[in-house]
Amino acid sequence: MATIHMFLQGKGGVGKTFAATLLAQKMIEDGKKPLCIDIDPVNATFAGYKALDVRAFDVMEGDDVNPWKFDKMIELVAGSEEDVIIDNGASSFIPLLSYFKKTDIPGLLEDYGHTLVIHTVIVGGNALLDTVDGLVKSLAMFSGDVKFVVWLNPVSGPIESEGKEFYEFKAYTKNAERIDAVIEIPELQQQTFDRDMREMMAANLTFNEALKKDSGVPIVSKQRLVMMRRDFWSRMAVLEEIS
Repeated sequence: MATIHMFLQGKGGVGKTFAATLLAQKMIEDGKKPLCIDIDPVNATFAGYKALDVRAFDVMEGDDVNPWKFDKMIELVAGSEEDVIIDNGASSFIPLLSYFKKTDIPGLLEDYGHTLVIHTVIVGGNALLDTVDGLVKSLAMFSGDVKFVVWLNPVSGPIESEGKEFYEFKAYTKNAERIDAVIEIPELQQQTFDRDMREMMAANLTFNEALKKDSGVPIVSKQRLVMMRRDFWSRMAVLEEIS
């Protein structure tokens, strides 16, 4: 049946939506028609990508998940014959984990023949420890039947601590058997590649939209976007092994 990709992280602004949009674009270019869902109660950025036909769900009530609202979203996901991509906000991270555990959503999806894949993003700099903690919390919440993908995003600095890289972190070495894939987002040169990517994202454009003849994007910027897309898709090829 379908593969359910859910992006979870307790720290905001680390690139969850960026990763979700990359996955959605690659799936579409591979001939798939993913069901894209945005349940971020604060910043529904994923839903801003019109070309991805993202459905926005308001699943929160105050500081907690409204189970009735979330049930409706799960009904849609469970009945999907296409792969699903769900982008979740940082503010609903803990309530969502609690809801999943109390209602055994992973078990429900498994009963429908679906595969649940949890994606989390690790960044460097001041948010490093918070994002690693988010990974640990997610691993502790879900059983071994749930697959995990870690995205390493160096946007805030190198992903290292006390001279150790991610693969040497205790959070990784203790859970390496449960982490099915690690995708390393490349560090982009700020004045060229990074700037082009940020401008494309700020306009809520996909690669295909930005590369159209009449998009208004300068031709040299388009060339860099082509190069980045090729690099990203190559790095994400590992996902085909767990879908």
